[in-house]
Amino acid sequence: MKKISNNIFFVTLIFGSLITISSNSWLGAWMGLEINLLSFIPLMNDNKKNLLTSESSLKYFLTQAFASSILLFAIILVMFLYNNNFMLFHNFNKILILSTLLLKSGAAPFHFWFPEVMEGLSWINGLILMTWQKIAPLMLISYNYMYNFFMISIILSMLIGSLGGLNQVSIRKLMAFSSINHLGWMLLAMMNNEMLWMTYFCLYSLLSFSIILMFNNFKLFYFNQMFNISIMNPIVKLLIFLNLLSLGGLPPFLGFLPKWLVIQNLTNMGQLFILTLSVCLTLITLYFYLRLTYSMFMLNYQKNLWMLKNNYINKMSIINMTFNFISIGGLLMIFMLYKIL
Repeated sequence: MKKISNNIFFVTLIFGSLITISSNSWLGAWMGLEINLLSFIPLMNDNKKNLLTSESSLKYFLTQAFASSILLFAIILVMFLYNNNFMLFHNFNKILILSTLLLKSGAAPFHFWFPEVMEGLSWINGLILMTWQKIAPLMLISYNYMYNFFMISIILSMLIGSLGGLNQVSIRKLMAFSSINHLGWMLLAMMNNEMLWMTYFCLYSLLSFSIILMFNNFKLFYFNQMFNISIMNPIVKLLIFLNLLSLGGLPPFLGFLPKWLVIQNLTNMGQLFILTLSVCLTLITLYFYLRLTYSMFMLNYQKNLWMLKNNYINKMSIINMTFNFISIGGLLMIFMLYKIL
């Protein structure tokens, strides 16, 4: 019965986002966001073993409900001012709407809730929060373009996303700050090209799915667990390491492709300052990915004879292996297909 209810909530979660995307009015978009929110709360409370789950779901609900109420107020204010020809407050309304949507997506400077909520979720719910839950707010953000406000949010997202992950001991919080950094790149892509941010988002979702499936399979949640998995198969260790490098955007992995496209676009637009700043801040995220895997490879390495029969690769499903292959070798495959065609 519980599985059936979860499936229903998952369908309505998708349905809510689709309503927002396809809506031709702000009120319809707001309704879609509310359906999406009310479907995700029961899914968050699915894991009873984690004591932080209820706290996370409450934090998420309060933050999203607050953002939704301000969004509804801003929509009503826009209609009121438009009908009464008060166009002086147009920019104020735009900033108000953008702020609520950035709060919903977890972008800086409205990111305060995101790492805290991620900490109390299971890996699968965390994946939904990092990927699917961002689609509807990002689509609405792309309809409201404001250069100066975008720039502030982009720089802060990249700065907080990279520096915030440096002192973390929780892998879930580290992934949350990584998501904030990637969100900065998505907003940067959105500022120049509508199709570019969608491509970035799809590839980011693919990479996140690949690495989170690995963490979920081996029940890895904290740094010390990574240090103590010396008994794990070296191939699995290598796959986790390469997946993290791909997520960080290091060539020649697939994660470099979306960043490459954004860099090329920014170079063509002549926006060299923001490009240099973005690349420098992304290098910090690569540092904490390396910090995560360095001890796993270099320290505490031992192999007990009685553990040799444990085949950790059997724990990895075919889907997981396929996504690992795409994440690690995807860019080379695209390059080869491009050369052939």
